[in-house]
Amino acid sequence: MQLTEILRSGAVRSLGQVTSKKRLFQELADLAHAEYRLNASEVLDALQERESLGPTGVGQGVALPHARLHGLDQVVGLFLRLEKPLDFDAVDRQPVDLIFALLAPETSGVDHLKALALVSRTLRDPDLRAKLRANDNPTALHAVLAAAQGFKAA
Repeated sequence: MQLTEILRSGAVRSLGQVTSKKRLFQELADLAHAEYRLNASEVLDALQERESLGPTGVGQGVALPHARLHGLDQVVGLFLRLEKPLDFDAVDRQPVDLIFALLAPETSGVDHLKALALVSRTLRDPDLRAKLRANDNPTALHAVLAAAQGFKAA
């Protein structure tokens, strides 16, 4: 699996300021609707339900919100870069500015986990995070993520 298989170029955005985690999830839901024609309210509910189990902020300014959805036939991704970091209850207590959300079919087991592991490994690279933070153009952000496909499991 490669990032370009789950992340379309149109599913990448740079946002100025988001005032809350709920507003961030709404932005992700709206983007999922616009790019993948998913029901925005179902996406929002699924992301919030998953987040209620425990924060998905993994540290180093990165969050990996994810959820399973009925009616989806493959894992899809959404990427947001925030100009102003948002408090996200991350494990390291640092605000997040790089958000890679994954939406998976309800019945997806291994593919969901593989995608989550791929994104997690990729965003662990400090050079990659620096490149993402240095760009605000969605096309450039997608190109940086697409070029990171060579990262393998540690």
